[in-house]
Amino acid sequence: MYVCNCNGIREREVRAAIESGATRPVEVFRACDSKVQCARCVCDMRKMLGEYDEAMRYAAE
Repeated sequence: MYVCNCNGIREREVRAAIESGATRPVEVFRACDSKVQCARCVCDMRKMLGEYDEAMRYAAE
């Protein structure tokens, strides 16, 4: 599934960037060698970042 249609960034690429240390959408774009264009995907990226943080918090317990 595409998260960013403008840059052709898929969900798996966003997850890989997050797992590699991206903590903000701009870092996801950087990891994917892209730049923000229309920014419609930023909310989805923030949601994915939050889900990852929450999962890591529970895993640490």
